[in-house]
Amino acid sequence: MAKGPKKGSSGRGQRDLKVKVKSARGRKLSSTRWLQRQLNDPYVKRAKTEGYRGRAAFKILELDDKYRFLVPGARVVDLGCAPGGWCQVAVRRVNALGEKTGKAQGRVLGIDLQEVDPIPGAEIHVLDFLDEGADDQLKEWLGGKADVVMSDMAASSSGHKQTDHLRIITLCEAAAELAFDVLEEGGTFVAKVLAGGAEGELQKLLKQRFAKVANVKPPASRSDSSEKFVVATGFRG
Repeated sequence: MAKGPKKGSSGRGQRDLKVKVKSARGRKLSSTRWLQRQLNDPYVKRAKTEGYRGRAAFKILELDDKYRFLVPGARVVDLGCAPGGWCQVAVRRVNALGEKTGKAQGRVLGIDLQEVDPIPGAEIHVLDFLDEGADDQLKEWLGGKADVVMSDMAASSSGHKQTDHLRIITLCEAAAELAFDVLEEGGTFVAKVLAGGAEGELQKLLKQRFAKVANVKPPASRSDSSEKFVVATGFRG
């Protein structure tokens, strides 16, 4: 007599089977591992299913679920917005398309050094936020100041952990300085940083200008990554 499925099994192949990637000629082992991780990442699968341009969209979703800064009617600036996942989330949450009847309609402005494919409800521009006058240009495009400035930017990797940490902290500090110029009083600044010990000055700077500063690692951030996010709320103006 054939035995039935083991206790706890549905008997219908519903186990979460992992995809194994065979090493290919000419492909580095690190590339094979990355590909295997991508294929087995539930956030990558969800991004495809839900129409987001990358798994990073879930990081801003989870941060907003906790801190509620992407509210209907908010004006949002996304620095280094490529490929556009954060803009997609912002468009839906601030009602940039005006689809939620009775809710205020927000605006989403994304900027990047490179061209980004259009995103319905978002205004995308090619701009280096480090350029002189970038803050005035952003306010001109927005027709005023922003309620949220957010950044998922990361400097190009050098392969040296401490160097990369310093680069992203410097980038984050520059993004914060821009936020000071374009944020409305009470606004929010959200940015990615890498843990590594050089965040002290950034934290000090933000605590002087915002009512609350939190450091968070959302569930969508991979456990083996040193990234975390700073969420500064209640801009003092």
